[in-house]
Amino acid sequence: MKQFSSKRSIQILAHLLQEYGIFDIVISPGSRNAPLAIHFSETDDFNCYSIVDERSAGFVGIGMAKSIKKPVALTCTSGSAAANYYPAITEAFYQNTPLLVLTADRPTDFVDIFDGQTIRQKYLYQQHSYGDFQLLEDSMENADDENFAIIKKAIEVCFEKQGPVHINIPLEEPLYNMVSELPGFQSVEKTIRTISYDLPPHLVADWNISKRIMILVGTRDYNEELEMQLSQLVKNHTVVVLKEANSNLKHDKFFAHIDRYIFNFQEEDYRTYAPDLLITVGQKKKKKKVKQFLRKANPKNHWHIDEVWHPDTFFALTEKVKTSPEKFFGQLLNFIALEPRAYFNLWDVLRDKRDLKHLEYCLQTRFSDFKLFEFLSHQLPKNINLHISNSSAIRYAQLFDFDKNRVYCNRGTSGIDGSTSTAMGFAIKDVQQTVLVTGDMSFFYDINGLWNNYIPPYTRIIVFNNGGGDIFKIIPGPSSTNALDEFILTKHHKNAEHIAKHFGFAYTLVDDEDTLSRVLDNFFKPDEKAKILEVDTSAIENAEVLKGYFEFLKS
Repeated sequence: MKQFSSKRSIQILAHLLQEYGIFDIVISPGSRNAPLAIHFSETDDFNCYSIVDERSAGFVGIGMAKSIKKPVALTCTSGSAAANYYPAITEAFYQNTPLLVLTADRPTDFVDIFDGQTIRQKYLYQQHSYGDFQLLEDSMENADDENFAIIKKAIEVCFEKQGPVHINIPLEEPLYNMVSELPGFQSVEKTIRTISYDLPPHLVADWNISKRIMILVGTRDYNEELEMQLSQLVKNHTVVVLKEANSNLKHDKFFAHIDRYIFNFQEEDYRTYAPDLLITVGQKKKKKKVKQFLRKANPKNHWHIDEVWHPDTFFALTEKVKTSPEKFFGQLLNFIALEPRAYFNLWDVLRDKRDLKHLEYCLQTRFSDFKLFEFLSHQLPKNINLHISNSSAIRYAQLFDFDKNRVYCNRGTSGIDGSTSTAMGFAIKDVQQTVLVTGDMSFFYDINGLWNNYIPPYTRIIVFNNGGGDIFKIIPGPSSTNALDEFILTKHHKNAEHIAKHFGFAYTLVDDEDTLSRVLDNFFKPDEKAKILEVDTSAIENAEVLKGYFEFLKS
């Protein structure tokens, strides 16, 4: 016999989640949220996942939401459990990933009287959420009607903003009273707002008089319509499209490896290659060099296209285009001539020169982190979901072609926390193979991302272990300090073997190029277990290999 929570607020919450099609619930165990866990797990419509560590659970929710492209709900107990969601909430906020965060709480009268597991939860995430809502205790007057309206509003904000929304749920004891039947609830009239957009005539005029048009695409999910629209714009060399690896766009006339082309720009180059019209799409442009270039370029016009965010990243923003890129370019293409511009050829000459040097360096370089990413660019299976951790990993990935795959990286806050958990959350909800390529520090920092029973056997993790945070040997500054090894680089002698066995993963270790080449094909073949491949490059001066690459490009 089914057992549902007797809490009216939870019954109403579950009903509204069903009405809006939110069926995936990530549950971290606890006592105060036990009524939610019991109710959701007993309701047939919901897919419930037990993730013990709240910090990991938040990122698992991000991965799921990115996979299914709709909101995912999280629920945890009161106190520090709720605070442990915060890293994931900040990431979701800056990535515009929809999470509905359901924190159980003590009754409001219990706050600040030093009762156990009680903190100030009501506005806990207000700096990094699109809404913070507090339900009424069931015993309060008009609680049912008020809670119905509050939950409806919260869910609709989550859909509208495509980001994290918080509902704090004070629950009175007893917590474990159950009912076997649920009351009927009214259907809900959905009032999710959509934003219409009409292209202003002055933007068409600005486009037509611009001689040097650049479109810069940062982090975003794959969109076939946008890819086709931008392909039309480059077909006749009308614009320059710069794209990052996790922009998930593909065309041989897009400029995919920005770092190769601008790493050595000087003041004269800033002027030579500067656009007069800059259009940006997507969030979080990775490289400091890109920001430096475009800030120095000082374009006459900068339009940023997004339904929510309009950051003045390059200190030149002139137009906040509040719509999706697909709607914007769909309208723009009706009014502009796709005429060739010399600006494209200028960039194309630079690309040809640098791409040739890139190939020459790849042929002569030795086994290293750099060489690993070259191998992967050629040997990864097609049509996988490729998750890349932050720091060194995403920097290497920008230098190679991964266009045959969907590429994901937590670039919202660019932290190393949660890379594994996000990838595992994605893998849980996707029928295609998910492959995570991660550095050692990111991997060890988030090992609880492996602590669940839902990871599919076709999941693969590649850990390149260079013995510490090698990024700090690459970027300027840290190497000049006495604190480098212990406090910045955090050198270590750990490996992933025992972690893999502990969590039930098959494990392989390689430390040379021949072995890597030999095992890669078999690594991706179906097996009864998920697999971890550890590539030990700790004996290699990887930073010198990468620095040598950029020096070679200059020659």
